[in-house]
Amino acid sequence: MTEHNNVQTLNQFIIERQSDHPGAKGELSRLLHHVEIAAKIVNRAVNKAGLVDILGEHGDQNVQGEDQQKLDVFADTHFIDALRASGECAAVASEENEDIIIFEDEMCKNGKYVFCMDPLDGSSNIDVNVSIGTIFSIFERITPRGQVANMEDFLQEGTKQVAAGYIIYGSSTMLVYTTGNGVNGFTLDPSIGEFCLSHPNIKTPKSGTIYSINEGNYINFPQGVKKYIKYCQEKDARSKRPFTSRYIGSLVADFHRNLLKGGIFIYPQTNKNPDGKLRLMYECNPVAFIAEQAGGMATDGNGRIMEITPDSLHQRVPFYTGSTNMVKKTEEFLHFFNNI
Repeated sequence: MTEHNNVQTLNQFIIERQSDHPGAKGELSRLLHHVEIAAKIVNRAVNKAGLVDILGEHGDQNVQGEDQQKLDVFADTHFIDALRASGECAAVASEENEDIIIFEDEMCKNGKYVFCMDPLDGSSNIDVNVSIGTIFSIFERITPRGQVANMEDFLQEGTKQVAAGYIIYGSSTMLVYTTGNGVNGFTLDPSIGEFCLSHPNIKTPKSGTIYSINEGNYINFPQGVKKYIKYCQEKDARSKRPFTSRYIGSLVADFHRNLLKGGIFIYPQTNKNPDGKLRLMYECNPVAFIAEQAGGMATDGNGRIMEITPDSLHQRVPFYTGSTNMVKKTEEFLHFFNNI
């Protein structure tokens, strides 16, 4: 990293980019600043996870029927607290909560935005020291400011997102986000306690050599996905095949690698999960927004992820995202083999 006096911090960058949203009047900037605060708190807890009593299962299940990890609950609580404190957020939807969390104090009722999040993606990896992350999506509310927010504010197409991002807690901690004007990545410099611009204007390669899918579920995949996997494994010098299989099991970590290096992430429908497993509102939509802003694609196999009209808060969809040429090739296989 460059000398500190040449580094642009996340806070400086956000303030300088306020002009991208002239109608925001600094409200989105303040909200993103509080996201940054929560990310630092969770990062500190992740890095101390082996030293304090924060590893392991919490003893409850979330609305998805998945065992909650202690750090899941910690991350959920601290992000909600930070969002409430911002005064710019009227309500939150979280993977960890069945219903939306509505802030009813006067300041938050006047908040312009609602916030969707997976507070700790890949949390089953916590105990084995594998990268995990936070995914978030921000919408302008539909209900009038000054009133209590409701579900209508959340069930919007992904094209209506005003910002989306993720934080990856790994060998270094990064925050990657977009407000619809490109994608920028910031790495946490622990010596000064600030996220600093490290990956300006991220562009994902049009093609890549990595495919990311849980091949342990192969027998349950649609025929088109099975055929695409075999295509990835064939030898062909012109298209640089065979491709490399890389799957961490944490959406943030798998997507982040492919975003920078080029590749495709696939989580299709299966016999067990005919609608897919990943959640549209706080996993697929924000990742799709980032993918598109970096020059990539995101689809459910039939159409653009961000054009899906959600019908429920925890709706699941099949998910294919990454380098444009690879996603298009996958769609070709899906359309051909699933229609014969």
